[in-house]
Amino acid sequence: VQLQASGGGLVQAGGSLRLSCRASVASGRSFAYALGWFRQVSGKERDFVAGITWNGASTHYADSVKGRFTISRDNAKNTVYLQMNSLKPEDTAVYYCAADPTYGLMSSVGEYKYWGQGTLVTVSS
Repeated sequence: VQLQASGGGLVQAGGSLRLSCRASVASGRSFAYALGWFRQVSGKERDFVAGITWNGASTHYADSVKGRFTISRDNAKNTVYLQMNSLKPEDTAVYYCAADPTYGLMSSVGEYKYWGQGTLVTVSS
């Protein structure tokens, strides 16, 4: 599985961005993967942001983004999204999407097998 994230950019505090991550799955294979978004600031650990089950039935979020960010997926397009509203300067980071061939919700870096290349989100004050 290859993941390609996009949608990052520069936005003012209070603004919105939507990140997308498209997965390339082997022909004939389903997109039954748990998906997640993480973020990382230079020099710090990669932190969990949001996760979604293979069928979209369940989601979970880091406390710092609850009520502001929404994760969703379109299995027909092999794509996961992260809608980010009410952005704050502390949301500035490189955002990574991740996937794992499991049915559950996962929130740690070590649980995900596949990773995208990251997209930079910068929120100005």
